[in-house]
Amino acid sequence: MEAIEAKLGYKFQNRALLINALTHSSYANENRGRSCESNERLEFLGDSVLGMVVADALYKRFPELPEGRMTRLRAQLVCEESLHRVAAQLGLGEYIRLGRGEEHTGGRSRTSILADAVEAVIAAMYLDGGMDVARGFINRFILSELEAGLPGSGDSKTELQELVQKKPGSVLSYELLGESGPDHDKTFTSQVLLNGRAIGSGSGRTKKEAEQAAARAALLELGK
Repeated sequence: MEAIEAKLGYKFQNRALLINALTHSSYANENRGRSCESNERLEFLGDSVLGMVVADALYKRFPELPEGRMTRLRAQLVCEESLHRVAAQLGLGEYIRLGRGEEHTGGRSRTSILADAVEAVIAAMYLDGGMDVARGFINRFILSELEAGLPGSGDSKTELQELVQKKPGSVLSYELLGESGPDHDKTFTSQVLLNGRAIGSGSGRTKKEAEQAAARAALLELGK
């Protein structure tokens, strides 16, 4: 347990909580006679703690963001894929207690199992050390990208396209407004138009980056 505690950056007062957080239901089912409990209840609690901390961070750090955009960013930060990346960074699969069946079918690398374990660990840290401890972990491993400012959605052009497609007849187009700087260090500026009306502009080192920046600006303008 010392190894995983070192990776988590926290020493548990009650290690039973950590062990519980790392116990998959398949292991608990195979060891019922030993009063072994799965991490499902901790996962439930951890999901709520994580959601609250992320929502609080977005609300306080980005006062200009509308509700719809905050909802999308929160979903991006707490999704299964995001939690799986945290688990991979910690090497969490190495420490999870699995039943024989799950062990033999690749459970240690299964995205859902690892993501659930991260939520359970967050709950265990919350119960053992309080909200500040849980918040510290979430800040280090999940909210760290906010330190560089508002994170992108991964592909804002696709997100914007999906949004406008909800209204039949809507047409998006991108227009290069200009470029500046020497050939080896150019900056491009583009704007995105909805049915011919400009709804966002942005700049980047390439035309593609400029269009993504314009799409992000448009999403903010549209309240998403």
